[in-house]
Amino acid sequence: MNLLARTPLSALDVVPMRAGGSAADALREALAYGRDLDRLGFHRMWLAEHHNLSGVASSATAVLVGQIAAATRRLRVGAGGIMLPNHAPLVVAENFGTLETLFPGRIDLGLGRAPGADGATMRALRRSAGDGGGFPDQVADIQRLLGPDMPGQRVRAVPGVGTGVPVWILGSGTFGAALAAERGLPFAFAAHIAPQALHEAAHVYRSTFQPSAVGARPYLMVCLPLVAADSDEKAQFLATTMFQRSLALVRGEGLTMLPPVADMGPHWRPDEEEAVRSMLAAAIVGGPATVARGLEQVLSTTGVDELMFSSNFYHAADRLRSAEIVAQLRGETLKTPLALDA
Repeated sequence: MNLLARTPLSALDVVPMRAGGSAADALREALAYGRDLDRLGFHRMWLAEHHNLSGVASSATAVLVGQIAAATRRLRVGAGGIMLPNHAPLVVAENFGTLETLFPGRIDLGLGRAPGADGATMRALRRSAGDGGGFPDQVADIQRLLGPDMPGQRVRAVPGVGTGVPVWILGSGTFGAALAAERGLPFAFAAHIAPQALHEAAHVYRSTFQPSAVGARPYLMVCLPLVAADSDEKAQFLATTMFQRSLALVRGEGLTMLPPVADMGPHWRPDEEEAVRSMLAAAIVGGPATVARGLEQVLSTTGVDELMFSSNFYHAADRLRSAEIVAQLRGETLKTPLALDA
C-alpha cells in the first residue's frame, strides 16, 4: 500500500436526503461528516451544487462551505463545484473571496460548466446559456477577480481581489481536461459520473499541460464511488443504496436515499442494471482488504495525485465507518480498530 500511503484522500458530499429524513437532517449530517473527515486526516471536503433536485440538499454551496469550514480546523473545504452557467463570476469571486478571508488557506473553488439544473430552474436562477460568455471566459473572469489588484481595474471583488483562491476545473470528459491543461490549473475528474472517459481525459490533461503561475506541473484528482465496510458481504449489502440511487437517476426519478436491500434483482430490469453498473464502473466496494487492493490498482494504473470519494450510505454511521477504514488503510491513527476481511 505504498501508493495509498502517499496519496491525499478527500471526500465529495452532495448532501443526500434519506427516505424518512429531512433537509435539516441531511445538513446536520454533512456538518458531522466534515468534522469526522477533519479528525480522520482527510485532505479536503467538497460540496456539490444542485438545484430543484428531489433528495439533494446541496443547493447553497457557498453557504455549506462556510459552515463546514467553521466547524473544522485543518480540512480544506470547497465547491465541487460551482456551476458557472448559474452564476455571475463577480458573485462567485465575492463569495469565495469572503470565505478565503474568513478561513485563509483552507478554501477551494472548483468550477464546472454543466448547469446542474433543467431549463426552467436555470431561468429561475436568472441565468441562461448565453449569459456572460462561454465557460472559458467565465473562468478567466473569476481568475482575474481573485488575482492581484491591477491598475485601472474597474470591477473588483471585495473581498476577493488578491486572495488567490485556488481555482480547479471540474470535468467528466476531455473539454475540462484540455481547458485545465491550457490554463495550468489543477483538474478534478468525475469518475463517479463518467468512468469510461477517465484515462482519455487524464492523458489529454497531462500531455497538454502548460505550466503557469498557479502550478508548474499537472495535478489530477479523481472522484470515485466508494463503499467500504468491515467485510465484503456487508459492503455489497450497503452498496444497494448507491445502486438504487443510480437507478433513480437512470429513470429520471428523485434521488432520495433508500435503505439497503438484500437483493437488487426485483428492483431493476436487465437493461437498467447494465446502465447502473456502467455508471458505477469505477466504484470500489468491499471490506478493508478488497478496498485496499482496489485503491492501489487505481493509483497504479492512473498515477493520479489525489483521490476523492463519493460515498452514499443510508445510515450516517456506515458512511463514517467507510471513511475510517480508508483512513486507517492509508496509515492514519484511529480510535476504532480495523477488522480485515479474509
